[in-house]
Amino acid sequence: MRLAQSVRPSQRQLAAAKVVGTGLAAVGVLALVAVVDPNQPGHYPTCPSLALTGFYCPGCGTLRCLHFLATGDPVMAWRMNPLAIVAIPYLVWAWLSWARRSVTGRPRAWLAPPWVLWTVLVATLAYWVLRNVPGLEFLGPVRPGA
Repeated sequence: MRLAQSVRPSQRQLAAAKVVGTGLAAVGVLALVAVVDPNQPGHYPTCPSLALTGFYCPGCGTLRCLHFLATGDPVMAWRMNPLAIVAIPYLVWAWLSWARRSVTGRPRAWLAPPWVLWTVLVATLAYWVLRNVPGLEFLGPVRPGA
């Protein structure tokens, strides 16, 4: 009597499962942030950079930004973290590109030319500094209702 052979998924099926799992996880996190308001204290930890230094990092306000986007308030989302709003289309494009490569089996291409990556790095560092400069408070997260 011969034992049934186990059916192994192909590399493409595993890659596609990773893409789908990542997409579902992102949607789940977005749903959680939509339901559990980060503006209410005690639901999420504070930013470690803000807690240690008192300065806003480039990511400060991103949870609240995503909450406002998920609940349909893009103006408040922008006021929480403009950099996050600018980054979201790139992140969606990167996920879609990854999905396409995973399904078609195409080799990985460069994310972007080096000058683009350096520009993003310099812009992020400049944003980090500028959002902590007196007079440029509009770059930092605001309190809802303010």
